[in-house]
Amino acid sequence: MKENQTRIQEFLILGFQTFPGLKIMIFILFLLTYSLTIIGNLLIIILVATCNQLFYPMYFFISNLSVCEILLTTNIAPNMLHLLLVEKAHISVAKCFVQFYFFGTSATTECFLLAVMSYDRYLAISNPLHYMYIMDKRLCCYLALTVWVSGLSATIGTIILMGRLVFCGPNIIDHFFCDREPILMLSCSDTIMVRVQALVFSFIITLFPFLVIIWSYTSIILIILRMPTKIVRNKVFSTCSTHLIVVCMYYGSLITMYVAPTYGNTFNVNKLLALLYTVLTPLLNPIIYSFRNNEIKSAFKQTIHKICQHLQ
Repeated sequence: MKENQTRIQEFLILGFQTFPGLKIMIFILFLLTYSLTIIGNLLIIILVATCNQLFYPMYFFISNLSVCEILLTTNIAPNMLHLLLVEKAHISVAKCFVQFYFFGTSATTECFLLAVMSYDRYLAISNPLHYMYIMDKRLCCYLALTVWVSGLSATIGTIILMGRLVFCGPNIIDHFFCDREPILMLSCSDTIMVRVQALVFSFIITLFPFLVIIWSYTSIILIILRMPTKIVRNKVFSTCSTHLIVVCMYYGSLITMYVAPTYGNTFNVNKLLALLYTVLTPLLNPIIYSFRNNEIKSAFKQTIHKICQHLQ
C-alpha cells in the first residue's frame, strides 16, 4: 500500500484564520513586537560585550539567553508575519522539519540556561567570597558550551525518526509554525516511536533543569531566611528576583501549553499559548532584565553618553 501512496512534498500552514481587517492590525502589532524583541536582545548582547561593569558570569549567561531568544523569535516570527499577509502558505517538508528543529533547539537551550543561571545565583549568595574564583571565565565558557551543545543535539533524534514517516494526505497544518504534534497528526504511518522518544526526551530535558532550579532557589531561600536583618535579606533576594520572574514566566507558559485541553478547539487554544512562548517571552525578558537591573541601566546610560559625545 505504501508504494501506491502519493508522498506529500509540502505542507499548507493556515496560520491565523480571522477577518482581513483584523489581520492587518495583528500584523502591525506582531511586527512591532518582533522589532522590539530583536532590538532589546541585541542591546543586551552589545552592552555585555562592550561594558566593563558587565563582565560578570551572570551577565554572560544573560547575553546567551538573549541569543537564544533571537534564535527562537527569528525562527518563528517572519513566517508568522508572512502568514498574516496571505490566506495560507506552502512550506516544504524539509523546511518544516528545519523550523521544528530550531524551535526544539531554542526551547532546550533556554531550559538549560535558566538552570545554569539559577545555579550561578546560588553560588553568588551561598559563597560570595569565592564566587568569582569558582565561577571563573573557563567554567562559564564550559557551561555555555555544554548548554548549546545539549540544545543543538536534543532534537536530532526526533527529527531522524520524523524523517522516516510517510505523509500521504491531508497536508494542512492548523498552526502558525511547524510544531511536532501538528506534523505527526498528518502522517499516515505509525508515529508511536516518535511520540515515545519525544515524550521521554522532553520529560528529561524539562525535568532535569527544573529540578536544578527548584534545588537552587530552595537553597537560596533557606540561606536568606538565616540572614540577620530584613534589609540584608531584601538586598540579597533582589539580586536573584529578576531571574526568578523569568523562570516563572517561562515555565508557566511551558506548563500551560502542555496541560491545555486535548479536545474541542485544541489547536486554536495552542496557538494562543504558543504565542506566549514564541512572541511574548522573548520580548519581556530583555525588558525585565533592563528595568530591574541597575548595572544594565547604568551601562546603557554610559553607552548613550559616549555615543552623544562622539556625535558632538
